Amino acid sequence: MCRKIKNYLVRRSFSGFFCVQRLSAFILQQMEKYFKIGKIVATHGVTGKVVLQHSLGKASDLKGTEAIFLEIQKDNLLPYFIKSATSKNEEQTFLELEQIGSPESAKKILRKEVWLAQKDFEKHRHASAPISLLGFTAFDQKENLGEILEVIEQKHQTLCKVMLGKDEAWLPVHEETLKHVDAKKRQVFLQLPDGLLDVYRDQE
Repeated sequence: MCRKIKNYLVRRSFSGFFCVQRLSAFILQQMEKYFKIGKIVATHGVTGKVVLQHSLGKASDLKGTEAIFLEIQKDNLLPYFIKSATSKNEEQTFLELEQIGSPESAKKILRKEVWLAQKDFEKHRHASAPISLLGFTAFDQKENLGEILEVIEQKHQTLCKVMLGKDEAWLPVHEETLKHVDAKKRQVFLQLPDGLLDVYRDQE
């Protein structure tokens, strides 16, 4: 029944019906898991196409993906259905979305963060891309630090976000801290600098 409700709600017009949008987003978030892959960075052409800047680690036309999800409001994901998608390069994809039909409407979603449902994320991410660590469990040696919820790529390292209690903790992942990745068990083993975790725990 929930899936039937979801399909009905998310295909309703997005011009108005704010309460329907909110209920749709709530049902979607309860049913599936989502991973942030990038953001909308530009408009393209006169038909309302947009440019997705992503961290999937390879060129992607998102083949087989029905919808992306935009964080229109904090913790509120809404589906935008894909009419067409064309890879520009290894980091950008041109998207034509059903709900976006003009440059003016495209501008409204600029800089919005983009998420994929887990099944689509697993299909399109490159196994060696840092973003592939999303959803893995992080360990500092033998201590379980929890699930990696976000990944930020920097020039010389990758930062992975976990929650320590109610606070965000950003774990540096590079040659010195990364000890082992168990892809089968979805686990990442680190040896973090002494005192790093205490900095976050002292905030509690």
